[in-house]
Amino acid sequence: MELHIRLEGRKGLADQLYQQLRAGIESGHLAAGSQLPPTRLLAEQLGVSRKTVAEAYSRLTYDNLLSGVVGRGTFITPRHPLRSSEATAVPLAAAASLERWQQRATVLGRPQLQAPSRYDFVGGASSKTQFPFDQWRSCLNYALRRSQRHPERQFSAQGLPELREAIAHHIAYARGVHCNAADVLVCNGAQQALDLIARVLIEPGCPVAMEDPGYPPARQLFLALRARLQSVPVDDEGMCVEQIADGTRLIYVTPSHQFPLGMPMSEPRRRALLARAAELGALIIEDDYDCEFRYLGPPADALQRLDRHGLVAYVGTFSKTLLQELRLGYAVLPPAVLKAACVAKHLSDWHSPTLLQWALARFISDTL
Repeated sequence: MELHIRLEGRKGLADQLYQQLRAGIESGHLAAGSQLPPTRLLAEQLGVSRKTVAEAYSRLTYDNLLSGVVGRGTFITPRHPLRSSEATAVPLAAAASLERWQQRATVLGRPQLQAPSRYDFVGGASSKTQFPFDQWRSCLNYALRRSQRHPERQFSAQGLPELREAIAHHIAYARGVHCNAADVLVCNGAQQALDLIARVLIEPGCPVAMEDPGYPPARQLFLALRARLQSVPVDDEGMCVEQIADGTRLIYVTPSHQFPLGMPMSEPRRRALLARAAELGALIIEDDYDCEFRYLGPPADALQRLDRHGLVAYVGTFSKTLLQELRLGYAVLPPAVLKAACVAKHLSDWHSPTLLQWALARFISDTL
């Protein structure tokens, strides 16, 4: 790593080097205890004589800012950095927008514990004791080999074909979702899927309906995008569909396992929801966040299976069922939404991490 020094002209080079190193040390930009390059190496990097660097180092050593250790090199002497005068901040024109974002609650955050707890009751995370780390390590090694011999440097925002194929096969088999690989968008967790869908659909003042009580991060996301949010009550059968307001453009539900109450949406209520969405021309986000977990009985099919009009965006995640640190999810989107969401994904982060996608595709094909 090269030391950032800028010398001007050919005169007073030792003094310029001395002044810049001294300023860096006193400001704390050059950390106390860190080692400076040997005089010969720094001279080569700067295009000056070794004598010039040695002279600057000697003056700094005399000022007790550097110290030499025989056989090891030259180090910055530990000291308290001088506080630079604070610059006067200019108020930003976007201050109101920044204030709105700062006031958004980062809900469902986890407290920092001083010591590990004996029992972990935090929701939304699988037990690491059940995760096959050895098998996952093998999948990561496979991904590294794939990357080494893969000729491409750019990848589709939609996700690797291998992973989209594996996801489509898995959710068709396990959840009854009607899809193929071309319908799947790979995301960084379910939260990014929600963000991408909302971003391409919601404009300021846009009516959005969601369950009450409902998933707080989704609520905060819609509010941050300045949607006009309608909280629709739930009963034992799920969302009370008849209360969804006219003009609603987007409907967010958790039909397989209502968050946070846990009951599944009944089939008559599901059909009523699809009919109401068709009447409004509204898109339904089906958040199937933890469909693999249930209290009793067989799992209910996905709401998307009943959709015949391209009104359901099905969202899932592997962070809940495999490993929280994985941060990979997906969305099965109607054609009308998929292309716009892929553009938004590309503008956001180009694509999800390719190494993790290859590893997960291999893991799914070997395990699920």
